[in-house]
Amino acid sequence: MRFHIDEPVRWSDVDAAGVVYFGAFVRCFEVAEEELFRAAGVPYGILFDRFDCWLPRVKYSCEFRAPARLGEMMHVIARVRKIGEKSITLEFTIDRPDGVRVADCEIVLVCVDRTTWKAKPVPEGLRAALMPFSD
Repeated sequence: MRFHIDEPVRWSDVDAAGVVYFGAFVRCFEVAEEELFRAAGVPYGILFDRFDCWLPRVKYSCEFRAPARLGEMMHVIARVRKIGEKSITLEFTIDRPDGVRVADCEIVLVCVDRTTWKAKPVPEGLRAALMPFSD
């Protein structure tokens, strides 16, 4: 199952040309990520204590395909592409209202111990919560 949010292009997102500045896409992807985890029943406000881990990003890759402009509504789709032994790979797409693809993104999170910051296996409860959002 894919998860989606609709996110407006805000004044703070655009550059002098009136299009979304590439760094502003990070906010859109992070909002979608946070809402995906909330929909999975593991909002970030409780996830880290419940599973005694952090999920730092170790890879962030984005391809920009078309501009998004001030005032447009961006349709952000998020899905869990893969849950490995110690990592979670998330995929995101952003489309404009006219259906044109704006961006594709992949983010890899690694599960680490909160004290040692060493990689550890993704907890089974977290894995189970996220599985419905994978294909």
